[in-house]
Amino acid sequence: MTKHPHETDVAFIQALAELLNKNDLTELTVKRDYGENDSLNVRVSKQTNMMTTVVPAPAAMIHAAPQAAVVAATAADADPAQHPGAVTSPMVGTAYLSAEPGSEPFVAVGTTVTAGQTVLIIEAMKTMNQIPTPHAGTVKRILVGDGTAVEYGAPLMIIE
Repeated sequence: MTKHPHETDVAFIQALAELLNKNDLTELTVKRDYGENDSLNVRVSKQTNMMTTVVPAPAAMIHAAPQAAVVAATAADADPAQHPGAVTSPMVGTAYLSAEPGSEPFVAVGTTVTAGQTVLIIEAMKTMNQIPTPHAGTVKRILVGDGTAVEYGAPLMIIE
């Protein structure tokens, strides 16, 4: 815990966040020592698996407001976790799309799956947990990358 003024710590953290964005990093951890028994530990991270659908605006809208950007998305696109075919993470961990590095992924977009089939693995506390699909269907979207950190309830893929 630091004994230095709060304003300097806030400025330091803001500078770290800017550094994170400027260098396209996903996480930054820093320990700042002020002296004996006086330090500040900071971890700045950002989520990178967010997806946005950009739809071009009709020509009439572009002429009316040329500097405005139009982003349109359906409710399912806006929050994939709300999609009825979403497979969500049952735990916090690291998602892997294949059984081991360099091997074929369990599924790809367009793959037909059966209920209970393993679609990916989540490593949690050095244990590999197979994640089965709750229902049969076709993989429409894979929302995580190989080696991506996931949280409980995070959407992993869409199966319809």
